Amino acid sequence: MVPGRPRCASGGVKQPGVTAMELRTVNPRRLKFNPNNPRRTKATPEQDAQLVASLRKIGLLQPPVVRPIDNKLIIVAGERRVRCAIKAEMTEIPVLVRDADDGADAVRSFAENIVRAQMGPVDQWRAIEALIGDDWTEEAIAAAFAYPVRFIRRLRLLANIHPTILDHIAKGDMPREEEIRIIAAAALEEQAEIWKRHKPKRGETATWWDIARPLQKTRLLKQHARFDDDSTRRHGIVWEDDLFGPGDEDNLYTTQVDAFFAAQEEWLTANLPQNGVLLTVDQWGRPDLPPRAQRIWSTPGPEDRIGHYLDRRTGEVETVTFRLPPPKTAKAVATKGDGTTAATGNPLPSRPDVTQKGVTMIGDFRTDALHEALQESPADDSVLIGLLVLALAGQNVSVHSPRAHSRFDRLAVAGRLIEGGMLTNDVSLLRAAAREMLRSVLSCREGMTSSGMVARIAGDILGADRFLPNMATEEFLSCLSKAAIEQVARAENVLPRDTGKATRAALIGHVGRGTYLLPAARFALTEAERTKLQESLSIASREGLTDEDVDPDEAWNDQAEGTD
Repeated sequence: MVPGRPRCASGGVKQPGVTAMELRTVNPRRLKFNPNNPRRTKATPEQDAQLVASLRKIGLLQPPVVRPIDNKLIIVAGERRVRCAIKAEMTEIPVLVRDADDGADAVRSFAENIVRAQMGPVDQWRAIEALIGDDWTEEAIAAAFAYPVRFIRRLRLLANIHPTILDHIAKGDMPREEEIRIIAAAALEEQAEIWKRHKPKRGETATWWDIARPLQKTRLLKQHARFDDDSTRRHGIVWEDDLFGPGDEDNLYTTQVDAFFAAQEEWLTANLPQNGVLLTVDQWGRPDLPPRAQRIWSTPGPEDRIGHYLDRRTGEVETVTFRLPPPKTAKAVATKGDGTTAATGNPLPSRPDVTQKGVTMIGDFRTDALHEALQESPADDSVLIGLLVLALAGQNVSVHSPRAHSRFDRLAVAGRLIEGGMLTNDVSLLRAAAREMLRSVLSCREGMTSSGMVARIAGDILGADRFLPNMATEEFLSCLSKAAIEQVARAENVLPRDTGKATRAALIGHVGRGTYLLPAARFALTEAERTKLQESLSIASREGLTDEDVDPDEAWNDQAEGTD
């Protein structure tokens, strides 16, 4: 020992220019916090909880640095450690007491907060593996550092990564969690082969997605499985836990695609409902509907069918509702090579603004809205009687012979009005029956069930527009031509984009949670439709004319000339 040189806290000899420190044990509650601490932003509650758990399990590894001022110990470095020690209910902690102020406290405090590097994931994994080697369990490690057990298990997945890739990650080039999950799930031989093809040059970062993409395998979630545990065992399906998934969800999955689909199809075949149909899918994963079937988007009726199929991407059971129309003879229209009809020589009609699918959806929207208006909207007796007359003139109304299939719903409605063979005098019952009969008859749906313009007129009278759904959806707006969607956007003060898809997205965002109705989908007849209807009715009212001279359905048909 050199005389005259005080000892440091570590027991060594104090060097010239180095401030001496004394190691003491104190109650953390006696320490005073430094008002000039450069770190003003507090740590998160999760970070504090992690430090508190470490203090309770392991103890304080690095003593705070303090300085005596006016018989008080002021914290120079380690304020958060002191606060967490108090939260951990520690009665004593070691501190390093520095000598008189040398004017460098601010610099030291700033340096301690900024000149530090967080331990990387690879180093964390190696430290965890070392603890596992010392007989620590995953649960004990998680408790000691206030980490979720899933986080510890997630880090341990690095053991499944090829050592060459792991060495590159340790240099600081870290892939995203999704990419780590994909790489760790692959065999080491596959990882090595892909790494040879995509290994970055010296000093460059790896293109992790190009590395992970060839290693990616289809994952089918257990939450989409309809089959039970017995089927799982019978088909040999093994569930794995996605440790990178949300902690509050079911993250079990399997990569055994064939076995999963076999079990799913087995369940679907055994549990198909009475009106259900098992459908196949095309090369794009869309359900193959029967020939001439029309997909419907409204509430299915008793005669509608529900098709069941498996989503080829997720394995989930999906459904689609469709309707099979009765056989219908279509009038063939021959065309010539110059783009005109052979019969008249007139130009072929241009592509409509709304596709046939869009027209079908509008018909479904209108019908549901009309039926809701018939049930909810106020209407006096004269309106209901007038609408009944109109409804019976609809093109979908016909007289059935006694041998024809009965319309049980209409008979049920009529049966409520008969009491002892006489028509009831109950006005409220008559009104309810009128509404129900109108709901049974009036329809805007495409095909033979359409009532034509009479349903549009009824909907306009009852204000059924307010029951129409929001049409600013991708599914419906994709039925509009680019010119039509740009016209709609301008009407809504939305600037058209370069593509129809971008314009649709902008319009959907503009409408937000509001309701947008396509003008052509409203119930009110256009001026051209009113003129056409009046002309047809004028012709039909002439004396001496028969059905051979005028088609009565044509007068009320709102789709005779194409789309709205």
